[in-house]
Amino acid sequence: MYQHADIVVKVVMIGLLLASVVTWAIFFGKFAELSAAKRRLKSEQQALGEARSLGDAARAAAQFKSHSHSAALLNDAQNEIALSAGVDDTDGIKERTSFRLERRVAAFSRHAGRGNGFLATIGSVAPFIGLFGTVWGIMNSFIGIAQTQTTNLAVVAPGIAEALLATAIGLVAAIPAVVIYNVFARMIAGYKASLGDVAAQILLLQSRDIDLGNLNAKSAEARPTAQKLRVG
Repeated sequence: MYQHADIVVKVVMIGLLLASVVTWAIFFGKFAELSAAKRRLKSEQQALGEARSLGDAARAAAQFKSHSHSAALLNDAQNEIALSAGVDDTDGIKERTSFRLERRVAAFSRHAGRGNGFLATIGSVAPFIGLFGTVWGIMNSFIGIAQTQTTNLAVVAPGIAEALLATAIGLVAAIPAVVIYNVFARMIAGYKASLGDVAAQILLLQSRDIDLGNLNAKSAEARPTAQKLRVG
């Protein structure tokens, strides 16, 4: 059927087949990437969950890989503390750290969502492209009927079958693309939620360190005063 199809229908079929191949390539590549990232993030969450301070978290993060997202979030929190050294407004430090971590989580989510736009496009456009090939093929079939001036089914059927093949290939490309897009949307949403949990844990550790530091400073200021009162 492909050999006897019109050049336009052939181009449509080849384009849809290439789109289907790219769809499955994205699926296998991104599924492996997201699965590995989720497993790695889960182990990192457990390690950070046992930490009681940013120092403990930094020591736990030493075992993470260089491209670890948890380590990047932790570095942002530590960097903000270093940049804000000497600042008395501890609430401002927490707000700035929260803003930086939110931006980092959003960047990681955008990175994880690469390729989903292509899947959405194929899922929505492929059936219409296949339908265009079908309409074009049927038009050529009717033109052939008019030229031969015969309605013999043996003459009409091959052209219509070739035209319908384009729609079939369009559905073959579109249906997996839609299913894969939905699978990745759920996986990315879950991964983003896990990253948000890690960011919240790091903010908790930073807030505890800052508040404990303030309490220690106040205790140190209070000791000389108490000693003077006892002497007096």
